[in-house]
Amino acid sequence: MNAGRAVRYSKPLVFLSCMAPVALLAWSFANNRLGADPIAEITHTTGDWTLRFLCITLAVTPLRRLARLPWLIRYRRMLGLFAFFYGTLHLTTYVWFDQFFDWHAMVKDVYKRPFITAGFTAFLLMVPLAVTSTAGMIRRLGGRRWQALHRLVYASAVIGVIHYLWLVKADRRIPLRYAAIVGVLLGCRALFALLDRMRGTVAIRDSAEGPL
Repeated sequence: MNAGRAVRYSKPLVFLSCMAPVALLAWSFANNRLGADPIAEITHTTGDWTLRFLCITLAVTPLRRLARLPWLIRYRRMLGLFAFFYGTLHLTTYVWFDQFFDWHAMVKDVYKRPFITAGFTAFLLMVPLAVTSTAGMIRRLGGRRWQALHRLVYASAVIGVIHYLWLVKADRRIPLRYAAIVGVLLGCRALFALLDRMRGTVAIRDSAEGPL
């Protein structure tokens, strides 16, 4: 079986795996297994999975290049959309169950509580990425502009980590782990970009100079 066929058949399994956290959360809610404060548990769980999927999405390119597995790129769109999906659940929990659609209170929260401001900003940065994730939008924007737009995922991941750091007031080990993971992944991408640029410069110079 070639790589293309394997990806096509495995995508439903990947999709179901990505849905597993929200399915488990729904089952736990239905069976009163979320502890004394179920809203807080839902908020924290959906926030964690948003960051996890952002990290997994950012890991696709480094892993694809280091392991020489080009077919991994075919999963990136789905993984990125799941980051947006869990981010939407995270925001919806806050808007609906925590604030009960009290827009005035939410506006005050955005201005007065820095971690809310950071989280809302990180989510807003994901919106254009989700909207332009289709093949049709790639054609309309053009490959170069589409790639430039989708670099917003870097800022969204960084601000998401800041949101988590500002939220936690005592034990910051978990958000610091996310910060380290995002830092390593962005560092890898920066290194790959530098190497590609150097190789491109060498190739242009060599072609201009001709054979020795």
